[in-house]
Amino acid sequence: MAYVITQPCIDTLDQSCVDVCPVDCIHFEEGTDRMEYIDPDECIDCGACEPACPVSAIFAEDDVPEDQQVFKEINALWYQDKAAARAKVPS
Repeated sequence: MAYVITQPCIDTLDQSCVDVCPVDCIHFEEGTDRMEYIDPDECIDCGACEPACPVSAIFAEDDVPEDQQVFKEINALWYQDKAAARAKVPS
């Protein structure tokens, strides 16, 4: 199980989660991405990012709200095909 960044992060990009992640598994490309992404293969499920997020955008994979489920795919996809992931981020 990994943590997932969801819709409240869009256009926020606070980076508090990046600062507390002990394995550096949260990424984005400044000036290109509208949100941050957690690499599900690198995430160690420590949960440090969740309370650090000022907009409550981060959830354990099993706790992602039903209306935010697409963000599981978006986070993982960004590490395989950034353009495809960006295209799935809602406007």
